Amino acid sequence: MKILTEILSQWCDLININRKKGWQFDWKSEFKQPDRTVYKLTISNNTDIVQGVISLTSNRDNVYMHLIESAPFNYGKNKIYEGVAGNLVAFACKLSFQNGTDGYVSFRSKTKLIDHYVKTLGAYHFGGHLMLIETPAALNLIGKYFKQ
Repeated sequence: MKILTEILSQWCDLININRKKGWQFDWKSEFKQPDRTVYKLTISNNTDIVQGVISLTSNRDNVYMHLIESAPFNYGKNKIYEGVAGNLVAFACKLSFQNGTDGYVSFRSKTKLIDHYVKTLGAYHFGGHLMLIETPAALNLIGKYFKQ
């Protein structure tokens, strides 16, 4: 299975990415933010179905992750695909390297997820709700999700 991450570039992509379809965030609003780029994750042999979505801003020293969400059918016990969120975070790390910011990705976490992100992403809890993925953890995520 080959995974593709590409810019969510058309309003037609948003038809099925809304709360009525079980998504938790307002991606239409996120898409309209001028400082953010929204990316979708699809499978190469079925690019019409969005598996997950991420909103990123490239800063001078890191990539900031505003929102990330797996499709409603990709979470819980009966999820179709595992690793959707991890794949999207690995993409953010890859983008950070491409931008010359050494894989650094920052984001704010809900309190109950801080330990989860430390364990699953190798993120560093910077303080409060701020999390940071540094170069070694970024390389690990890229290696895991972007195998050649």
